[in-house]
Amino acid sequence: MLLVLVLVTMALAAISRCRGGAAGRLPRGLAGMATSVDSLAVSSEKVKDFKSRLEEDSPDLGDFIGGVVPRVGEQGYSGKLTLDKGDKRLRLPPWLKTEIPFGKNFSRVKDDVRGLGLATVCEEARCPNIGECWGGEKGTATATIMLMGDTCTRGCRFCSVSTSRAPPPLDPLEPRNTAEAVAKWGLGYIVLTSVDRDDLADGGSAHIASTVAELKAAKPELLVEVLSPDFSGRVEDVVAVASSGLDVFAHNIETVERLTPGVRDPRAKYRQTLKVLADAKAAVPGLVTKTSIMLGLGETEGEVRTTMEELRAVGVDCLTLGQYMQPTKRHLKVKEYVTPTQFAAWEKVGRELGFLYTASGPLVRSSYKAGEFFIKNIVETRREREAV
Repeated sequence: MLLVLVLVTMALAAISRCRGGAAGRLPRGLAGMATSVDSLAVSSEKVKDFKSRLEEDSPDLGDFIGGVVPRVGEQGYSGKLTLDKGDKRLRLPPWLKTEIPFGKNFSRVKDDVRGLGLATVCEEARCPNIGECWGGEKGTATATIMLMGDTCTRGCRFCSVSTSRAPPPLDPLEPRNTAEAVAKWGLGYIVLTSVDRDDLADGGSAHIASTVAELKAAKPELLVEVLSPDFSGRVEDVVAVASSGLDVFAHNIETVERLTPGVRDPRAKYRQTLKVLADAKAAVPGLVTKTSIMLGLGETEGEVRTTMEELRAVGVDCLTLGQYMQPTKRHLKVKEYVTPTQFAAWEKVGRELGFLYTASGPLVRSSYKAGEFFIKNIVETRREREAV
């Protein structure tokens, strides 16, 4: 009974504040419920005390609809940032709360994705930046299409995508459907990623390469990035994707070497990822390669720097660093919320190490605003050099 009273009281407190705090302005049924709860609460000193504390620090409307509050830094925030032994989980700091997606371009992309039966990692992985990326202006809006279905053959402990040993067969129309949709979206940059398909002889490399070819045929000026699987390290499959006509070959390292066995599927190895990135670069001289690191899983600063150095050693050009966010209670817990200041420091390290482009921030994802950043920081620079 106590639990029921607590939950109802929390909900009423939030509703009351978002309507101006006046009980008389609530709908009749809720107002009556509030009166009933109040009378019951008086009879219990424990509930009365708990209700008093709720009034001081109770949830507001933002807590019910995804944390819609202004973006802020860490100044003045006194909450815990590191998970201690015995803690269930960390409270989300204010700089990780995002706005609700909206806008005409967002709606158009979403409708087309549904209508053509396409999957996006933006939705499957519950990316916090979906509204900003999908809703961008013409030429800078981005989207990440997930090829080969929405079911992966691997089970990384940080990822919310469904897993199965035997996913459904590939859709032979997917490459053309993807090109058809993207050509009319007004996007300047598209990211193709995919689930891992260890059940296929080539891991799906031919399917990915075919999709790139269809996209380039439909819209030659479109910049195409492929966030590629590792194909179990098979060089011929890596080369097939790298030489398909794409503009950026990406493959994520995800975390530092020590944590890799507990974070990624056993088939996704740290050294194997480095080799995939090296093989792609070797296959197509001048190809832009890219990877991403999640922070907040228990890594040390020394380990992050070592990872960055090893990525540069195999020629990786672009790096993104973002905060790991626990997608469900079944996945790995966040060990630490890294502050915006620390992310800014890693961006500086990236520049010092020679990455052409380093995007580092709490809400940055591997394909976060890819078109805007890539076009501005790399394509234009290279075109200027070629014109000289």
